[in-house]
Amino acid sequence: MKTAAIFELPHLRPLGRCRLSSARLAGALPLMWAGSGLELCFTGSELHLLLEADFDRFEPWLAVELNGTPILRMPLNRGIQEVCLFRGMTPGVPKRVRVFKDTQPMPDDPAHRLWVRGLAWNGGRFLPPPESACRLEFVGDSLTSGEGVVGAVEEMDWVTALFSASRSWAKLTADLMDAEFRLISQSGWGVRSGWDNDVNHTLPGIYSRVCGPVLGRDNEAMGAQYPHDFDSWRPEAVVVNLGTNDAGAMGNPPWHGPDGQAFQQTGDEEGLALFKDSAVRFLKELRHYNPAAKLVWAYGMIGGPLAPALEGAVAQFHRETGDENTYFLPLPTARPETMGSRQHPGAPCHRAAAAATAAFLRTIL
Repeated sequence: MKTAAIFELPHLRPLGRCRLSSARLAGALPLMWAGSGLELCFTGSELHLLLEADFDRFEPWLAVELNGTPILRMPLNRGIQEVCLFRGMTPGVPKRVRVFKDTQPMPDDPAHRLWVRGLAWNGGRFLPPPESACRLEFVGDSLTSGEGVVGAVEEMDWVTALFSASRSWAKLTADLMDAEFRLISQSGWGVRSGWDNDVNHTLPGIYSRVCGPVLGRDNEAMGAQYPHDFDSWRPEAVVVNLGTNDAGAMGNPPWHGPDGQAFQQTGDEEGLALFKDSAVRFLKELRHYNPAAKLVWAYGMIGGPLAPALEGAVAQFHRETGDENTYFLPLPTARPETMGSRQHPGAPCHRAAAAATAAFLRTIL
């Protein structure tokens, strides 16, 4: 078996946000966001991944595809480990491999991390992976992180086994579009606050950083809190699926900050207007960082109480900016028979949402 450090390998394509200067200095590719990973094309018979993982409470999960089909999904142990991606395959035949972190960032576990250190292989050579038809970025919450898409309906434990970004509606949409994708998603977070009215848990609050939710010394050393280099990867479309947690916050008790401040979203006329204004501001931020991308606000997988406010936000953004490349997209709502674990949509609902999103994107791209 031959071995090489991750940045010594030819034709390897990192997937997901990363501060490459910090990664090269550390000699490892950090997989921070859900759905981040790597892609390669290899002609040998056997291929292993050299990983380093850590956690205190929430172990990272790994998902692997071979020639577009899932072949492996597993939890990782602490420390440096070697994972066999395949062996005994026909030599000389190109194999397209994609590896994903199936778990979202875990801000409640600062030790949580997953780094790719290198590869080990038998025979063969590395080829350039095929180019994708387009690039898509998805900004969302637990739906985009794939919470509940695996597991029995009665499962309610908050564990990483029940998260699967590689089976989420966003990743499935990218597959239907033959797109390279990135997920910027965090369970429980929203536009104006999180599900519990915590104003610190918003995607607009961390969108401009490499990976704002992650904490801890190791993640900080990898540049997680640095400004993201948006010029390094330009998507043709940015698809937002936010608002579900804001709707939940409107029925939950106020959040109290460390200084005694209290905050609560409300569903009255004033509260809905404030939420709509927050959505408009986020659209303006997205346009600032993605000047040429189509902006699509998709919503409705767990009901649609804020659909009128979000449609109004898109319309207000049009009026204020003259920008006509922004759209609102209703998504199929989960039914009892399409629910997954943790009272979240299951695989059938995610597939339906992906089909609807891909069909819409084909009309605008």
